[in-house]
Amino acid sequence: MAATGPSGQDVLHVARDAYLATVESLRDEGHLVAIDVTVVDYLTHPGRTDLPEGVEPERFEVVVGLFDHARRSRVRLRVQVPADDPVLPSLFDLYPGTEAMEREAFDLFGVAFDGHPDPSRILLPEDWVGHPLRKDEGIGGIPVQFKASPDRR
Repeated sequence: MAATGPSGQDVLHVARDAYLATVESLRDEGHLVAIDVTVVDYLTHPGRTDLPEGVEPERFEVVVGLFDHARRSRVRLRVQVPADDPVLPSLFDLYPGTEAMEREAFDLFGVAFDGHPDPSRILLPEDWVGHPLRKDEGIGGIPVQFKASPDRR
């Protein structure tokens, strides 16, 4: 399902089961660069209306940007990923440069990429519990002693 975004960029809303085949087809057609792999958490916007008819919203959306140098064109893929099974196939075999992007998406949002060669955390310690960019993740804090603290006398 294709649409054109406000910037004139083509946007494809791809079903999760067609994700890998669609990306492979786009690569074979000339989109040789994966610009970005990221995640959006729509926990607080479950009834959003920015999706085409027939695309059911899920909590997570994986957004992939691809670029075709020869045609100077970009395409953006948007894939709905359910919270109860936040997994997509890895693009690493098609685009080795996505290795760090997929690790970051897992580390910060908890969306895993099946077949990734190193699914370990990239930014946070391995023993970190949770995924800090999820909308339901608690806000943490490190106590800081400020100069003007009323407790400091």
